[in-house]
Amino acid sequence: MTDALDAPASPGRRPAAALFDLLPFRDLPLGRLPLAPGVALPLPLGPLPGARETSLGRIGSLEVRLARTVGEVRRCQKLRYRVFYEELGAVADGRTLVTGRDADRFDRVCDHMLVVDHESVEPRRFGRTGPRIVGTYRLLRQEAAARAGGFYTASEFDVAPLIARKPGLRFLELGRSCVLPEYRTKRTVELLWHGVWAYVLRHRVDVMIGCASLEGTDPDRLALPLSFLHHHARADAEWRVSARPERAVAMNRLAREAVDARRALQALPPLVKGYLRLGAMIGDGAVVDAQFGTTDVCMILPVARISTRYVNYYGADASRHAA
Repeated sequence: MTDALDAPASPGRRPAAALFDLLPFRDLPLGRLPLAPGVALPLPLGPLPGARETSLGRIGSLEVRLARTVGEVRRCQKLRYRVFYEELGAVADGRTLVTGRDADRFDRVCDHMLVVDHESVEPRRFGRTGPRIVGTYRLLRQEAAARAGGFYTASEFDVAPLIARKPGLRFLELGRSCVLPEYRTKRTVELLWHGVWAYVLRHRVDVMIGCASLEGTDPDRLALPLSFLHHHARADAEWRVSARPERAVAMNRLAREAVDARRALQALPPLVKGYLRLGAMIGDGAVVDAQFGTTDVCMILPVARISTRYVNYYGADASRHAA
């Protein structure tokens, strides 16, 4: 699926690609949350289990933190729907159209990181208002994934062998990154990265994984960026993850000497380039996601590989934008 950090910026804003180049690298809760079509799992009333009041970071009026209530998760889903379906043209099923939310079975067990703008308010239930949610990232820790039957990524890539090879490491899945068009600015993107780094430190995460997307469903038209990733960013055997055979699309579409690295980098989505700058590796094979109109690759990022430059920028204790 796509990531809204890769969508075009609104008029007058710098494009997301340029923004990445600038980087060094309580409302009433509800009782049930619609998930995948035909599935509705109960969620507890009151604050979400494990939700913390502490902020993950702040720049001016923007704050990054975890969702604290089911109502906030719903608003994250509405934001995702607005961007993925209304803006980027993902194909919605009937339930998604009716609810106006991008939701699946993993939402119940994930932490939902959000960016709120304290200078902008949005309506809530019973006439109340609260800070507007302008960005979100979905975080699925390994122990939570076990309760959901596995990671979302596992529907496209066979991550089980990697996890089995690394039994002492803690895995975290990143996904559903999403920012409203008018907030696709340097400080919003920087806050999201800062929030992820603070979360990684808080939960002692060792490895981040996730599906990263290239726009389009024709691998031949994506031959240049796919081949670049295969030849220059492919994970070694120790960390390699392969696309599921029934869904796999070859990435090695051009010979190494035929790949123009400069053009390939220009063709890569900003989020993928951001991951690569941090030290991420790419798995074997891609997967076409017809619903979201994307071709997905698997991103693997061991925390130990993160460049010292980025660690120093955000702070070894995530103190750069501490509230």
